[in-house]
Amino acid sequence: MINGGATSNQSPEDEIDPFLRGYNPSDLRTASEFLSNWLPFLSKGLCDHCSQSISDRVRSLHPVEYDTETEQHQHHQEHEVQVEVSTPNHSDFSGSIGTSVNHGGCKDATTDNNDTDDTNSLGSWKDDGNATPEQIEGTSGSENTLSPQNFKPPKPRMSWADMAQEDLEAEEEEETNGQFGNFTSSQTEETGAETKTTRKPGLSREQRERIRFTNVKRKKDFICLERVNGKIVNILDGLELHCGVFSSVEQNRIVDFVYELQEKGKNKKLKDRTYTAPQKWMRGKGRVTIQFGCCYNYATDRNGNPPGILRNELVDPIPPLFKVIIKRLVKWHVLPPTCVPDSCIVNIYDEGDCIPPHIDNLDFVRPFCTVSFLSECNILFGTNLKVEGPGEFSGAIAISLPVGSVLVLNGNGADVAKHCVPAVPTKRL
Repeated sequence: MINGGATSNQSPEDEIDPFLRGYNPSDLRTASEFLSNWLPFLSKGLCDHCSQSISDRVRSLHPVEYDTETEQHQHHQEHEVQVEVSTPNHSDFSGSIGTSVNHGGCKDATTDNNDTDDTNSLGSWKDDGNATPEQIEGTSGSENTLSPQNFKPPKPRMSWADMAQEDLEAEEEEETNGQFGNFTSSQTEETGAETKTTRKPGLSREQRERIRFTNVKRKKDFICLERVNGKIVNILDGLELHCGVFSSVEQNRIVDFVYELQEKGKNKKLKDRTYTAPQKWMRGKGRVTIQFGCCYNYATDRNGNPPGILRNELVDPIPPLFKVIIKRLVKWHVLPPTCVPDSCIVNIYDEGDCIPPHIDNLDFVRPFCTVSFLSECNILFGTNLKVEGPGEFSGAIAISLPVGSVLVLNGNGADVAKHCVPAVPTKRL
């Protein structure tokens, strides 16, 4: 097992329990998350020492989740994905989100949460007014109920991931069918002429949601002072970073779905302005975008339309899976219930792609957010971001976006400071 007391002259292979060396790291990570879901049951009635021993053993399956940011960055250097969700400032469009998911840890985030309680469920958000995570915990919050609006053994392979992500798939199915009632996972068994339904054992969706919610790390004290109109102001006021919003299994599900959308776009199965894949003619050019909910014009087009939302252009509606994501963001207090996104821009980066310095168009209501997937990257902020070369920029401050995190932009962070994403070193969504 790997533990915090390992000496620096030991190689990672020397520290790993021999039993674990034959397993794929991604499966160890999934097993760790899955078993973490069962920690309250596994440690029930045990003394503190035994409970801690079980917790440490589960952690050791995938210690990257709990170690330094450097190790996390190295582990996730292979991939990355970014999704932006937004709310247009129009009677037909009421919200905006830019989403970027990254799987690093918000080590500087203010939190007292215990990382061992992580689970793999997107939680349950239903339109029938179910309790918020605080109400599930039995605490009373000052806010109203945030209900949304309008490891693998080589042989045989254990289906940890399938068991862990069933809630995500169930939520998407409910969203697709327009149903948000109680959903119980079950198995149907045929016994002779009888058919019986057997419930799968485990924590309820509400219990998993509560555990996940309490382990989200939130940082809201970003500070970067610059002179604006003769006054010293905090240009990052209003900026928030929420880490651990999506588990690795959930991220994989979302990323796979984005690639399905990309294939549909390539095959002309999406509405005309939904999918855009500019020709790559130099570094920093050619980022693929998929827009849902409304059509945004990045620059003056051939018809003379200025940058902003094009009211007379149609794009595909927000997919059910993205609606599930949005509902989580609202219910988990990442976004306010007064600004529920109804548009989304998916950015698909290949190596070298970037987003140049900009302030998001005021057609999109504040706040908006960015969710990061596949790989960690930096986002730069400053009132004066300089272009140093193709896809290369410099600015006042760089903020790391861990995989699975959500960056919320509001106030000065959205309207005073420009932001950009330099050319990414690897795939990102």
